[in-house]
Amino acid sequence: MTDQWPILSTLTFLPLFGALLILVIKDEGEAAKRNIRNVALLTSLFVFVLTLIMWAGFDKNNPGFQWREQIDWLGKGLGYHLGVDGLSVLFVVLAAFLMPFAILASRYSVKERLKEYMVAFLILETTIIGAFCALNALLFYIFFEGSLIPIFLIIGVWGGPHRAAAALKFFLYTLLGSLLMLVGLMAIYWQVGTLDIPVLLSYHFPVTMQIWLWLAFFASFAVKLPMFPVHTWLPDTYVQAPTAGTLMLSGILLKFGGYGFLRFSLPMFPLASAKFAPLIFVLSVIAVIYMSLIALVQKDMKRLIAYSSVAHIGYVTMGIFAANIEAVEGAVFQMLSHGLVAPALFLSVGMLYERMRTGEISAYGGLVNNMPKFAAVFMIFTMANIGLPGTTGFIGEFLTLIGTFREHSWIALFAATGIILSAAYMLYLYRYIIFGSLSRESLKSLLDLSTREKCLLYPLAGLIIFFGIYPAPLLNMLHGSVELLVNNYQQALANSNAIFAK
Repeated sequence: MTDQWPILSTLTFLPLFGALLILVIKDEGEAAKRNIRNVALLTSLFVFVLTLIMWAGFDKNNPGFQWREQIDWLGKGLGYHLGVDGLSVLFVVLAAFLMPFAILASRYSVKERLKEYMVAFLILETTIIGAFCALNALLFYIFFEGSLIPIFLIIGVWGGPHRAAAALKFFLYTLLGSLLMLVGLMAIYWQVGTLDIPVLLSYHFPVTMQIWLWLAFFASFAVKLPMFPVHTWLPDTYVQAPTAGTLMLSGILLKFGGYGFLRFSLPMFPLASAKFAPLIFVLSVIAVIYMSLIALVQKDMKRLIAYSSVAHIGYVTMGIFAANIEAVEGAVFQMLSHGLVAPALFLSVGMLYERMRTGEISAYGGLVNNMPKFAAVFMIFTMANIGLPGTTGFIGEFLTLIGTFREHSWIALFAATGIILSAAYMLYLYRYIIFGSLSRESLKSLLDLSTREKCLLYPLAGLIIFFGIYPAPLLNMLHGSVELLVNNYQQALANSNAIFAK
């Protein structure tokens, strides 16, 4: 690691440089479109390589912030401050890893306004990486809110037939929650005189203020995840968004909510977090069970996977607010796993949609007969979504349930039923579309995975199995920062109890 090379600023703003290169390309003919796609893809690949360099230079034994960059910007406490710790570094890598998949997935499906489409994705990458690297709450808010603009355009311009309504619903839901967080940030600045996150992490807010601030931040992060019952924007958005947009939404944008709980709610407002933890547990269990039951009756593949995502988010929130090392590590691992599995499932469904122009489950059957390679990789993604041992889904759910069981055994017991329900709806989906007879003539002409599609699905399948069998590289990276977070949280609660005891 070096303090001389501003690697985080490079990672954050390099996609904007790629976007500028695309803007100067004259959009005329197939050659220009090919250049636009290549510039976008090469830019995203270069950013990913840089994240691997950052990861390789990260000291996992240091639980604090690394690669820090700090410049005076708007005055006292409102500086340009970047840095990553064990909680954020993996999300930066995940974001950079997924962007080439999003661009490659759109290589042939997007033909209109291609230049604007690729520019929107590169701007989106800047906002995502910037949010995970930000060590100033105002800077985090700017990147956090800035991500709404490109994804809103991606859904609203290049989405399905009802894209305008879905994009507007998504924008209004997330914007309303974020405005409450902005009010909370102003209150923090008036109280502390700074929005520098390392300073805020060591500041002890009054109990009453913690409660109001926790609620303000919760409104934003709960919608972003999304948690039950503020999840209603998600199914329509997933169905109407283009495949690449759904990939980025499910793979990384939803992780803002869980990351926000870990960066702000738990360490800054520990007493309020403990007070509201029972509410979070109830909402999490409802999400796991109720959303799984809704997924069981879905007739559209994208909607089924969307409701499955909300159910799996229940494990994340449950693990975060169980607030012990196993549970928090499990919650973060579950988010990382979901960042691989959900995009893989949506890519698979998108490939079927490109062939048949429908997402209805009943339109398919017997795909194993002429798409055996697709059937094999889709089986891996299905098993990972269920949480089968040997996949990343098992590691996250197992650690989360173990950690929650230590604190609240009944909560863990009820949440564990979600594993059975996820097996029910995912095996139903797999059996229906993969096995059976080729009952429709149109199915008999479907071709198996192309080279491009193999390049999209095979790496995801490989990582899901690799980290499912050998999760140590991720858990070791997380452990120091999670341990510091949990210890500080428990110490804050112990100090509070000692004060009240007196």
